[in-house]
Amino acid sequence: MNTEYTAPAQTRIGHVHLKVADLERSLSFYRDLLGFELTTMYGDQAAFISAGGYHHHIGLNTWHSKNAPPASRHGVGLYHTAILYPTRKDLAVIYDRLRKANYPISGASDHGVSEALYLNDPDNNGVELYWDRPKDTWQYKPDGSIEMYTRPLDLDSLLKELD
Repeated sequence: MNTEYTAPAQTRIGHVHLKVADLERSLSFYRDLLGFELTTMYGDQAAFISAGGYHHHIGLNTWHSKNAPPASRHGVGLYHTAILYPTRKDLAVIYDRLRKANYPISGASDHGVSEALYLNDPDNNGVELYWDRPKDTWQYKPDGSIEMYTRPLDLDSLLKELD
């Protein structure tokens, strides 16, 4: 295997496709709470949703999972889907929305390069909502690697973005 290949810098993760137990319940979370737009449905078995008119950022389907229990927390599979917001204020808006809906948040972290909220969708799939700090503010270790850490996120400071 050629280990000298590096993916092009413009490479991005295009979308995530999740197996869900109840399509309408998942749409209530991703569309109605998080604000993604429905772009298309495949009958009553699949839905594609996006932000900003893209064909889809998230696919949801019940093809092999209708009414199934959540995946085991200790099994293999997707750890979380990370949704990147363009600004800190946008992260504050969604945090305020979750807070007002009394939707449970399992964590909130400052990672140095980003700030993140953690929660689970209705099928217990992990979801990270985050924004990246500007790249020119990132800190680097003496060996050139990025300085990242996990510290508590100051949620009061985040909400001040809404003032």
